[in-house]
Amino acid sequence: MKNVVIIGAGPAGLTAAYTLMKESKDFHPIIIEASEYIGGISRTAEYKGNRIDIGGHRFFSKDKDVMKMWTDILPLQGAPSKDDAVLGRTRAFSEDKSADPEKTDNVFLIRTRVSRIYYRRRFFEYPISLKPATFINMGFVNTVKAGFGYLGSVFHKLPETSLENFYINRFGKPLYQMFFEDYTAKVWGVHPSNISADWGAQRVKGLSVWKLITTALSKPFRKKDGKVETSLIEEFYYPKHGPGQLWERLAEIDKEMGAELLMKREAVKISEENGVIKGIAVRNTDEASPDFGKEEFIPCDYLVSSMPVKDLVSAFGNAPAEVGGIASELPYRDFITVGLLLDRLELENKTKMKTINNIVPDCWIYIQERDVKVGRLQIFNNWSPYMVDDMNKHIWVGMEYFCNEGDEMWNMPAEKFEEFAVSELEKIGIIEKSHVLDKFSAKVKKAYPAYFGTYKDFGKVREWLDGYGNLFCVGRNGQHRYNNMDHSMLTAVNAARAIINGSGDKDSVWNVNTEKEYHEEKSDNT
Repeated sequence: MKNVVIIGAGPAGLTAAYTLMKESKDFHPIIIEASEYIGGISRTAEYKGNRIDIGGHRFFSKDKDVMKMWTDILPLQGAPSKDDAVLGRTRAFSEDKSADPEKTDNVFLIRTRVSRIYYRRRFFEYPISLKPATFINMGFVNTVKAGFGYLGSVFHKLPETSLENFYINRFGKPLYQMFFEDYTAKVWGVHPSNISADWGAQRVKGLSVWKLITTALSKPFRKKDGKVETSLIEEFYYPKHGPGQLWERLAEIDKEMGAELLMKREAVKISEENGVIKGIAVRNTDEASPDFGKEEFIPCDYLVSSMPVKDLVSAFGNAPAEVGGIASELPYRDFITVGLLLDRLELENKTKMKTINNIVPDCWIYIQERDVKVGRLQIFNNWSPYMVDDMNKHIWVGMEYFCNEGDEMWNMPAEKFEEFAVSELEKIGIIEKSHVLDKFSAKVKKAYPAYFGTYKDFGKVREWLDGYGNLFCVGRNGQHRYNNMDHSMLTAVNAARAIINGSGDKDSVWNVNTEKEYHEEKSDNT
């Protein structure tokens, strides 16, 4: 039996182990995880019975195999959830009546997707729609500017040398300035003119004003069997206790199938001979262990890495100077989330959607206001009623901040930063400080691989790494690509299959999510 060492117990790493064991009996996966957590950035944090989804994770995919794998791990709800029952909501529940969220924890909920933009103290639909409310909120002058700006972009295309030009070509300059410029700079810490257009191709794909127009015009006619089809862009699945629940369950399944899972083990050195990886040295990071700080060597026939590329290259210790320089300077964006327990929100629910205590129905809200640093606001009650200790009395929200490790926000003491976060939500009229019952914060390093700086030369790093035939780079950080969970999983599936069939096919791993189709639409032929 051949050893496959897998670095990282996130979606990609766990999926690689699962696929290897499900589709072959010839491999023994050994998963190495430096932290104490399963799931990577897809983990769920808990605070006094309230759960935080770090980053927000909707479970939807164009790929049927991914959807099946998810529901094999956690069955789809077959009975109403707590809030479904109270509000009298009916959904397309599964026939599995044992998957009752009121009686079991291991279950996927079906949730309605609601995301909006908060700009100029008003709500705009996300993605931007062409409904009358949008134009009313924009005002007559801005609407006229947006219209002429879009027409200008139709007849005069800019070279797509930056994310700024990418957006302008699809929306026109006025809409870009209103809804993309400042928010993008807030997320990435640099102006969109200095970010590669690859990020837009990765995350926005076919979305444009023309797409919005054709969608609005065709929607009344898109019927099947007399019913309007609902794609996963309108509904999504969600684990009862947040995304970490699914990955923790998959880790259990992997171990039951025969995988080893070594927690608090950091990969520090990769050993190779003549272009073949022989094994890795791992350091014990468990401060409570008598072996803390000790290193051990784990031999391998294959290495599957989801660790950050810059750390992977450094662990080799023999990269050419140019490759090492590019990798060491690859940019990342770090992340701080602040959880606030409230007894009320100041936002009024003006939608037709029913909610517990009539709170706004949004899963998350993009904060486009220029006078605050918060980027997004999650309302966990709407993700799952089981994410909050008491859905009838409390509202549990998560404020998301994008920063760089070592900057002013990152270095601010937790209590001070939490007070700062409260003041920001109060400033833009979303809460009043007197209604804050409790606070919590958590930091995540290297949450988002960024598309600027030395990223432009990333191809040279990939070429060097691909020179090792038994190395496969998977997942978001493993490929330095801002993938969704399903895309990260598919990189792992393709890597596992390349190992099983002996093809060594790297292109199938790297080419996941490079198609031009909008990444959140469900394809009819998948």
